[in-house]
Amino acid sequence: MRAVVLHEFGPAENLAYETWPDPLAGPGQVRIAVRAAGVHHIETVMRRGEAGGMAPPLPELPAVFGGEVAGVVDAVGPGVDPAWLGRAVVTPRSEPGGYAELAVADLAQLHEVPAGLGFEAAVTMVMTGATTMGLLDAARITPEDVVLVMSAAGGVGRLVVQYAASLGAVVIGAAGGPDKVEAVWELGADLAVDYNEPGWADLVRERLDGRRVSVVLDGVGGEKSAAAFGLLGDAGRYVMIGWSSQEAFEPDAAAVEERGITVTNALMQLIAHPEGGPDRERRALEAAAKGELAPAVQTFPLADASAAHAAMERRETTGKVVLVP
Repeated sequence: MRAVVLHEFGPAENLAYETWPDPLAGPGQVRIAVRAAGVHHIETVMRRGEAGGMAPPLPELPAVFGGEVAGVVDAVGPGVDPAWLGRAVVTPRSEPGGYAELAVADLAQLHEVPAGLGFEAAVTMVMTGATTMGLLDAARITPEDVVLVMSAAGGVGRLVVQYAASLGAVVIGAAGGPDKVEAVWELGADLAVDYNEPGWADLVRERLDGRRVSVVLDGVGGEKSAAAFGLLGDAGRYVMIGWSSQEAFEPDAAAVEERGITVTNALMQLIAHPEGGPDRERRALEAAAKGELAPAVQTFPLADASAAHAAMERRETTGKVVLVP
């Protein structure tokens, strides 16, 4: 098969599209002819060889990155019902990695792709959508909330904006650049702002006309997160889902206590409670199949995985980045 292989940590150009041994399905496993493979920002961090913080341990090299894939079962392992052959499936975890034409997954990690849902949407929802479900569970958004969604044009952010708007909450989406801001408006946000522009937080305050943000959903970090936290009213909820900027932000403990703010690291909660993963995955897939949530996908050919990584690092992508063999 063809796969994207990393032989040496470093820039995106180190991702090589080359021949790799075909994986074999073992007991309790199926092999998937991959039609779509998800890419995560954290994988760009790992590719550079950066460890620590929220990054997983670095893999041994050479390595095929990625995990979630959607495709068609083309082989089954010992003890697996042959009826799985030909089924459209999606999984959040595969071997040797998702950046490949073939991948192997355990039956316990499989979901059948719901009718009417494409492979690219399915691979988006099985991980990014499931993460969004966990974030929404932590945020407990109600129609009375004023919700600030950071990185609102990203894979998770777009889904959160849609959900909060459907509830009737006031939704403010912050994103970087005019094109992304326009995309947030189209999602149904009540206000979309460019957080790369100075004074964006002051613009939010002005438009709210005395109201305060009650929920912040933030996956950015650094100065942008500090500004978002400053918009939060007393007794508000600040929910973190990572630091895409690679700049840490920790809310001031004294301010949190004095103002009665609830701070939740949703990402750490999801990592600490993986047993809820299959249910979140199922809910996410069903929401997309029913049209309740519409994921945005930006595709790159599998052979151009290096270009996908480079675009993500330049923050030029919108929605979920997916590789297509």
